[in-house]
Amino acid sequence: MIVNATQNGWEVIYHRAHALLAAQLAGQWRRKDSPPRMYETLAAISHHDDLEQEWKEDNLTEAGAPRDFTMNTETIVKKLADLVNNARYRGRWVALLISKHLSRLNEPKRGESPELNQFLDEQLQNQQRWREALGLQPAEVDAAYAFMQWCDRLSLILCQKKLPADQRFLEISKGHDGQRYDIMQRSDNLITVQPWPFEDDKFTVNIEACNLEQVKFESCTELNQALQQAPIKVLEWTFVKS
Repeated sequence: MIVNATQNGWEVIYHRAHALLAAQLAGQWRRKDSPPRMYETLAAISHHDDLEQEWKEDNLTEAGAPRDFTMNTETIVKKLADLVNNARYRGRWVALLISKHLSRLNEPKRGESPELNQFLDEQLQNQQRWREALGLQPAEVDAAYAFMQWCDRLSLILCQKKLPADQRFLEISKGHDGQRYDIMQRSDNLITVQPWPFEDDKFTVNIEACNLEQVKFESCTELNQALQQAPIKVLEWTFVKS
């Protein structure tokens, strides 16, 4: 989960909600140069974090605060494998993109365990098999994944409140077209991206977050109960073409 400190406690955004925000942003892209298999790509983006089940896991720091996902260091291979296997039921294209996502995140950890090494090898084999079965060139898959990664990155910038102050630009990443894109929040709180990659000149996206007014928790059970009962607030961002 994504955890932001507030004046009275914590703002918690579930990873599945972050993924849905990424899909909202993807759906705003210019129609004329969207990546291939756009609807399937949207499905992959919206489900790429389904392995996170915060309500079932130990998500407390030693100090008793909700633990942000950036503090997680343990790699559970079975969870990774289950995500890819479950994605397969949505189709090979969805599974292919999610497999590439897990490869990118976990290849730097190669060597941590024989199980992880085997998982990573299997993903490379899966990706080649699915790509060939779908009749795709490597460049086509790489471009679609770059699009997925771009949307994921933009969603995280918003969810983690990373927008710079004083109308300064921040690089998002390169898109599937090879173009670098930068984001900026204007003095009126509207957001713009340069160059403008979206279909409409103005649109709004949103996400739901839990508002916790308790700073410390004695157990994961207590945290999960608080999350279930916490007020829900809707965070919105309006994008405009400058």
